[in-house]
Amino acid sequence: MTNETLKTLETRRSCRKFKPEMVSDEELQAVLRAGTYAPSGKNQQSAIIIAVTNKGLRDQIAEENRKIGGWNEGFDPFYGAPVILIVIADKDANNGSGTYINDGSLVMGNLMNAAASLGLGSVWIHRAKQEFESEFGKKILEKLGIKGNYEGIGHVALGYPAAELPKALARKENYVYYIK
Repeated sequence: MTNETLKTLETRRSCRKFKPEMVSDEELQAVLRAGTYAPSGKNQQSAIIIAVTNKGLRDQIAEENRKIGGWNEGFDPFYGAPVILIVIADKDANNGSGTYINDGSLVMGNLMNAAASLGLGSVWIHRAKQEFESEFGKKILEKLGIKGNYEGIGHVALGYPAAELPKALARKENYVYYIK
């Protein structure tokens, strides 16, 4: 059995080479909307998405991420993507039960799957936790007026793919176990 949603889920792959052209506003809004419909613990919607399309700030975030990752100067951990979607989540949601990481991760998945459904490339980039624990990240939140106990969950580098995306590898054996 298959349909367009299942096909997208099976064919979405991480993109590590992006065209410099900005994503259309219509496509960006569709991806962001999909992110807001991710499931969350007790429907607390603990996650926030920060959409960065400003090249100057995008480059500053890339540089901060590069430093945290320990790469050489000049490396772009976002692979040239013109858009960075940053997902942060409220650590105090659900009475501090810890579901905020799951909530934010589901938002990340929705963003990447929505991107794939529109023919956009995306890749999950880590180190958002460290970025938003730093003064650099705290200043971004302050400028946006975001108050609370937020933790960085991840970044979605987003744009038009500059190369064909890889095919899916074979699924591992024993991926699924049944109890009937």
